Amino acid sequence: MPAGSAPESAAGFTVRAVADRLGIPTATLRSWNRRYGIGPVQDRPGRHRLYSDADIAVLEHMLELIGGGVSPAGAAAAARGPVPVLGDRVGLLDAAFALDTAAVYAYLDAHVRAHGVIETWEALCRPAFGEVVARQGGGEGCIDVEHLLSWSVAAVMHQVKPAQSSAPVLLACTSGETHSLPLDVLRAALAQAGVGARMLGADVPTVALADALARRSGKTSVLLWSHRESTALTSAVLACADAGARVLVGGPGWDAVMLPESVERIGGLVAAVDALR
Repeated sequence: MPAGSAPESAAGFTVRAVADRLGIPTATLRSWNRRYGIGPVQDRPGRHRLYSDADIAVLEHMLELIGGGVSPAGAAAAARGPVPVLGDRVGLLDAAFALDTAAVYAYLDAHVRAHGVIETWEALCRPAFGEVVARQGGGEGCIDVEHLLSWSVAAVMHQVKPAQSSAPVLLACTSGETHSLPLDVLRAALAQAGVGARMLGADVPTVALADALARRSGKTSVLLWSHRESTALTSAVLACADAGARVLVGGPGWDAVMLPESVERIGGLVAAVDALR
């Protein structure tokens, strides 16, 4: 690794580490991020912007083009590549059915960078999953494709860095619920909206929900996700309510479950982001 660069981590690289690695001023990197969208997908007030390996690869290509006489604006456009057409899922599905994880990830990442989490989920991911499920219903064996696509969506969403926010929000799947992808998408969408949600992920025991709420003072909003009725646990709802939390539920598992009037049922990603801002 070049001198002065930071060690690689899940969090990425600071602007100083990238500047040292590429041999250019930090002011130039910040200018390119602001002018051309080259670099992190969002600014996090009060915290460092963190660059991914993919961001660095784009910058290296951009510097090569500038070295060959291309203007910074032209180099940025060429290095970044064409903006993907929102909702164009043909290439995504071709890559998914070829089990080309790198191509699927790149396709999804480009969409999130160009159009944001909500638009990518609603216009690209949901229709793509719908087509995969329809092909399964027609007798085609493609559960492997669904799993690869799910993993890739989650991996891209994890790259949307957590936001700092005073809004106390907790996201969790109920005990026994392993279908956590919708919460991964919601956390990323909230981050882009400037809301720093705390993610507990899949299969969270009710006692762990109570413990998490006990670690915070003041009112907390909790969204409990359940994909199946068997995991739509009223015990989890009651434990959160007894801890003084505002309780929201999402997912089809809750559809037929009787809940206290104070519990808010959330019907989709946009509604969840609006409710938790």
